[in-house]
Amino acid sequence: MSSGLRALARLITAITVVATYIALHMTVTAFLDLRARDRFSDAPARAAAFVAALDHYDADGALSARAHLLRSEAWFKQHAPSGGSRSTISSAAGYAEEGRVSLAREQVAGLAAEIEKDRTGLDREVSSSTAAALYWAVPAGVLLVPTLRLRQRRRSGAAEIADVVSRFVPHQPWWRRPVFLVGSWAGYGLFAMGTFTVTMAQQRGYKLPLEAQVLLLLGGLAALGAGVPILRHCRPRSARSAAQALLADGRQPVLYLRSFADDDTAARVDDGAPVNLHSREEQLAGALSAFGPVIAVGRPGEPLPHLGAARFYLPQDDWQPVVLRLMELSQLIVLGLGLGEGLWWEVGQARATQPARKLVLLAPGGLPGVAERLDQHLPTPSRLDEVTAGGSWISAVIAFDPEWTPRVHPVGRVPGATKRRGTLARLAARGKEAGLASMTLSTPAHQVVRAVKAALASVGVHRRTMVLRASFAMQTALGKGAALVVAVGLLWWLVFRALQPFGLW
Repeated sequence: MSSGLRALARLITAITVVATYIALHMTVTAFLDLRARDRFSDAPARAAAFVAALDHYDADGALSARAHLLRSEAWFKQHAPSGGSRSTISSAAGYAEEGRVSLAREQVAGLAAEIEKDRTGLDREVSSSTAAALYWAVPAGVLLVPTLRLRQRRRSGAAEIADVVSRFVPHQPWWRRPVFLVGSWAGYGLFAMGTFTVTMAQQRGYKLPLEAQVLLLLGGLAALGAGVPILRHCRPRSARSAAQALLADGRQPVLYLRSFADDDTAARVDDGAPVNLHSREEQLAGALSAFGPVIAVGRPGEPLPHLGAARFYLPQDDWQPVVLRLMELSQLIVLGLGLGEGLWWEVGQARATQPARKLVLLAPGGLPGVAERLDQHLPTPSRLDEVTAGGSWISAVIAFDPEWTPRVHPVGRVPGATKRRGTLARLAARGKEAGLASMTLSTPAHQVVRAVKAALASVGVHRRTMVLRASFAMQTALGKGAALVVAVGLLWWLVFRALQPFGLW
């Protein structure tokens, strides 16, 4: 599926979801209006009982008549529209309470006409709300067809590679991912609310009493203290497998190859604002998702997959044919260099069988012999040893032009990062004022992403959103938490509106 068609599919899906929600809301409104009209059909009998009670109000059964008046008044307050017959009944009951029964009788002289007017108004509301429900239900139903067709087309685009990968995905109970997804979303909600509350408590611009600030701070810290461990426990257990990620996205994937020994360094979580939960690999995978879903071979025997690239697990004795097939089906190969023989076999196969622009190499720092070993596979020396003297993770990114000439881009702090201008500078200043100074683009993962983007651009492959996607990946917990709060609020309002007339809420 092309990027343009994928964007169109997302737009149509979003419009369908919004139209469906509005249609449901309008349907509930129409149902409530219909129920209100049906309940008001008893109004003439209730009015007659009220008038009869007025007629007996001066007699010996005044107490009984008064009780009838109060019951009728309560019924009209509950079931009649505002104004009209409700106001008439209320005024007449007030006069009767004051002993001015004659005025009460005069007040209800036109009650039948008021009831008919209210009934006409209710009929009009039912007709209007029903038309509005149909007005939104029809486009929602019509849009559902292309939404499902585009979803099917998206899944079919990745069917071949998903079929290859699915053979190497461990079987999990069907309930495992849904259960931990629910737990993850609960953690996202707690995390977002805790972050917002702590930030509010620390703002100097809000003139809150000290007691309120302390309560906000304690409540926010408690929400964070609950949300963070929930997320750390549930997120790895709810992660998509490689096959699920491929079918959900539909594009050709990015194949991420590296030494298993590098996973612990890539899984490191750097400082974030106010609490970062997302690893370096998650941010790198978020940036590479500008091309497609990122998949990787998982370490054999690991109890839980590392977060970032979606994992699948190959047999240790027959993995090479599968990797070759995946290289052919992937649109980009990102390979972390190291000392393992398997890695250099992968470099050689990519060099021999794949287009040059398809390969991106991540060179570690402080690892001797990598530059010399790489130059054995290239027609032109890379001079990698000149830029990989240090660094604890990745020191350089290498891309290739069509003739396999290496383009080496060192990883480091962006020049002038402390002198941002324009919109970015204003956002950074606001973040600093809010205590979010660590929300910068100078984390190790962002430095690597910038180098990857520059390396690909040097060989004519452009993805402008890579750095932005890495930033979003770092703030996923806040974004999902905020989305959860909004979605739960909308759903709660819909359920509340539906159950309120039945007395179930």
